[in-house]
Amino acid sequence: MESLEKQSNASLYGHRYEIETINQYDIYRDEDVPMSVEEKSLVRKIDFFLIPIICIIDFLQFLDKSTINYAAALDFKQDLGLDGSHYSLIGSMFYLGYLLYQLPNNYFLQRIPVGRYIGIIVFLWGSILACTAAGTNFSQIVAMRFLLGFFEAGVYPSLTLLVSTFYRRSEQAARLGAFWLCNGAALIMGGLITYGIDQMGTAKGLPKWKWIMIILGSITAFMGVFSFFFLIDNPKSPALHLNAEQEILVEERTRDNAVVRTSMIKKDQIWEALTEVRFWCFCLSCLFINLQNGAMTIYNTQFAMGFGFNGLQSVLLSVGAGGADIIFIVGSIYIVHRTKQTIYTAVGLMVIDILGLILLLVIPNPHAKLVGFYLAWAYCAAYVLMVTSVSNNVSGYTKKIFYNGVLMIFYTLGNFCGPLMIVESQAPNYVGGMVGYIVANTIVVFLLLIARWKMAVVNQKRLSSATVVVTNVEDDLSDVQDTNFLYRL
Repeated sequence: MESLEKQSNASLYGHRYEIETINQYDIYRDEDVPMSVEEKSLVRKIDFFLIPIICIIDFLQFLDKSTINYAAALDFKQDLGLDGSHYSLIGSMFYLGYLLYQLPNNYFLQRIPVGRYIGIIVFLWGSILACTAAGTNFSQIVAMRFLLGFFEAGVYPSLTLLVSTFYRRSEQAARLGAFWLCNGAALIMGGLITYGIDQMGTAKGLPKWKWIMIILGSITAFMGVFSFFFLIDNPKSPALHLNAEQEILVEERTRDNAVVRTSMIKKDQIWEALTEVRFWCFCLSCLFINLQNGAMTIYNTQFAMGFGFNGLQSVLLSVGAGGADIIFIVGSIYIVHRTKQTIYTAVGLMVIDILGLILLLVIPNPHAKLVGFYLAWAYCAAYVLMVTSVSNNVSGYTKKIFYNGVLMIFYTLGNFCGPLMIVESQAPNYVGGMVGYIVANTIVVFLLLIARWKMAVVNQKRLSSATVVVTNVEDDLSDVQDTNFLYRL
């Protein structure tokens, strides 16, 4: 058989670092070759039609689930007569709804056009958020938070699936990073919006915290309608107006990202995922990282109040938290671009996060604790890189959806349990919770390294093998079944 070059495991941004000889077809494109004019035009079209919408949706979902964090600074707890345990339970109840929707979400993703599906769930959660303003007691708010989490639950797997469907593996980190950056932007805008609402007083006789729900819920519901009609979910969508050469490029790009949409549920790919060590490493990492995320999402304003700032000042300090989030994500993408090491970079970010949490415990000056507070947001960038690693390194449509769905279950469990680790009697340092997050994040470091090691072993075995099996992406093979598949580390 004729010998051709095979590009292995290119970096997130397409720089070659390993080449070997294999037989048959050039399945892996040499990404050091400059992109053609036609492909540049195609990518620009995809970016134009896809990225703004998914970024806005991600921005709104993070802002919407964080509304009680901002409401807490605007007499939310006082108006409803909530104590510390009530508030923690309201925060956690969101993730109970999130958890229960994961299995239905996996089914719908494989059965319903993704663009229409996203539009429907965005409209539903926006409507629910707006209706939350009508709540007058703990029970009603808990019920609405449950429903909000139930319908928000489908958005992350759906958006990740869209990115992995439209883009080459080398292009995905920048696009995933772009919509995860919106979480930081949401932290910034949330603080500014809350400040603006605080200046409204009791407009129309409504408490200030209700205006947060009404305004953001209405915007989200409108975005759901817009997405239903205009969000593309097929690389060959008529909206892209592809020419003949770009039609061929779409096929080539599909081979590269190893995602072929199919309505057939392949049980063997599900079983394959369940028997992988790296699957459980990623799942447990997702759980432990999000213990901290659950607390930071709904308590970050109250953490700042514990540093000696008043309610409005603490809300404005969340602008700084959003800035730190953005800096860490942008910095991590740049480092991965330069070093071609996704998981090692994620591990480094987790070490920074652990350092920040330790500083929160040991710095005696309350105002100086802000240094540790901002460093602790490094976990967000680490989570983005972990999601990127999963997106890049799992192929097979059923397996990819299953991976994402189960990761969301562990994501939900972490976020559900995280706020419950914050005990009001330990304020303002919350020693028990902080120590728990430090231990959990330390475990994450080891889990990520194990996952990387398992993938590296497979890469080495495949690169050294002289046996060649011809595969086609249309066969919808998993990364284990496709012996030409090489993992990005």
